[in-house]
Amino acid sequence: MEENNSETELAVQQSMKEICHILTTSDEKLAYDFIECLFTPAERKDIANRWLLVKEIDKGTTQREIAKKFSMSLCKITRGSKELRKPDSAFRKILDNMSLSDSTR
Repeated sequence: MEENNSETELAVQQSMKEICHILTTSDEKLAYDFIECLFTPAERKDIANRWLLVKEIDKGTTQREIAKKFSMSLCKITRGSKELRKPDSAFRKILDNMSLSDSTR
C-alpha cells in the first residue's frame, strides 16, 4: 500500500513538472486555453482570486479589506501573506519580475 502511495506521489510530482513546463514554454493564448481545458470555471476563479489577493497584499491592502472586497476567507489571505513574506518567496520573485517587465514597456 505504501509503495502505491509513493508511486502516486511521484506521478503527481511529474505531472506538476509537466504542467509548469507547458506553461513556461507556451505562448500566452495557448497557456490560457490549456488552463481553460484543465480546470473547471470554479477552479479557475479560485486560482485567479488567490493570485489577486497576493497582488493586493503586495499593494498594501489590509487582509480585512481584501476579505471584504473580494469575499475571501481570512485563512486564504493569511496563507498568501505568509507565502509572500518567505525569504525565497516565488510570489515575490514573480511580482518583482512583473514590475521589471512593466517598467521596460
